[in-house]
Amino acid sequence: MNSAANKTANQQDSFRDHMATVDNEGKRVWLFPKMPKGKLYNYRRVVAYSLLLFFYLAPHLKMGGEPLLFLNFVGRKFVFFGNTLYPQDFHLLIFPLIALLVFIILFTVVYGRIFCGWTCPQTVFMEFLYRPIEYLIDGDRRKQQVLAQQEMDLEKFLKRTVKHALFLAISFWTILTFWSYLIGFPEVQVYLANWPTANFSALLVVLAFTGMHYFVFGWFREQVCTLVCPYGRLQGVMLDNDSIVVAYDYVRGEPRGRGRNEEKGDCIDCKRCVDVCPTGIDIRNGTQMECINCTACIDACNSVMYTVNKPKGLIRYASENSILKGKKQLLNARAIAYSVVLILLVGIASYSFINRGDIETTLIRAQGSMFQEYGVDAYSNLYNLQMVNKTNEPVAAELRLLEPDGQIMMMGDELRLEAGEIAKRNLLIILKKDQLTNSNTHLRIGVYENGELVEEIGTSFVGPNSLDY
Repeated sequence: MNSAANKTANQQDSFRDHMATVDNEGKRVWLFPKMPKGKLYNYRRVVAYSLLLFFYLAPHLKMGGEPLLFLNFVGRKFVFFGNTLYPQDFHLLIFPLIALLVFIILFTVVYGRIFCGWTCPQTVFMEFLYRPIEYLIDGDRRKQQVLAQQEMDLEKFLKRTVKHALFLAISFWTILTFWSYLIGFPEVQVYLANWPTANFSALLVVLAFTGMHYFVFGWFREQVCTLVCPYGRLQGVMLDNDSIVVAYDYVRGEPRGRGRNEEKGDCIDCKRCVDVCPTGIDIRNGTQMECINCTACIDACNSVMYTVNKPKGLIRYASENSILKGKKQLLNARAIAYSVVLILLVGIASYSFINRGDIETTLIRAQGSMFQEYGVDAYSNLYNLQMVNKTNEPVAAELRLLEPDGQIMMMGDELRLEAGEIAKRNLLIILKKDQLTNSNTHLRIGVYENGELVEEIGTSFVGPNSLDY
């Protein structure tokens, strides 16, 4: 009896010794996950198709005359929802980067790998674009298994050809879309019109990335999550007993088995949760590196619980402590606190972007220059001016000395900046001698656009050490 129990325990713990996608000989085990169905899967589908729709349409939709998203690293021009950012705006990325760090670390500590299951590009493309095509052509789990074992005949050849041709077409269009984010879709159209007779090197680059994208989603698949992505390994040091993850309620479910035996738990050992898992694990073995929190097992288990007339939630979003203590509370004080911190950071970052000025002006005294007498009753200082037009429209700007009274004499053309232009000028600021109270006088200068004050800048005016006139 003890021997049998030990054997069962060893079989249950064997998952720790190898990956679900690798057999005892080290060969890849190809997964055929069953198509998920259920409420959570429907929610994920809405999220995923919204993200896919945005990804494919964003380079073509315009806001303020610019694409919704444009990331021109060569030209150092970045557009986010109509707001054009230049290198001078990189300080605005501080809060978004902090928010991203909080999301990766603190959010994972609280909510586990919810990002992986709901919004990660690998999951979104695989489970909601490539996998549905596979279900449509090859059928569901059992039909795919039969087709894989089937000898190559006309049916299998046609299905494989159509499926992989669609995979390649999607991969090609995906790479072109990604390229449109970098150089703009009109420029991509120019390349397309001239291929393959011209710009052959660019064509080779696009085809190479298309091949990589096709390889990832046509063959490598879940191996990205289990072998390549570092996020799954990081969760091992991020999660604790209060982290909310997709979890199996072993207190309620064990011991497993069918029948009406009162000693048995609610789990009937149907293995539906394993059949739908896109990484091939058994969630009943506990939190594992391969689990991406996709909730497919939750929907599968809930449908079985409904069939056998038992409460749903045998597999659910829960923490280890909530399962042990039998609590159904999803959010604890720490989860709420971390969420508030993340919301505040996102709010601060959004506020910084929304209230970013249309013009950024930098005014510094010319290096090595000293004050000069300007006539018999005034002094002048030489300044270097740099002005950036951050809008998508031409801007006519003007500088006025607000305090103290004085004169600004611009050298060169008037300050009319085209969209995104950086203008550099030299200018003189002239102050009457009686306006100087010490050798270093603070100046307030207003930047006006179409007669309206849009920015105030400060600088200093250097005069003689002795002001006895």
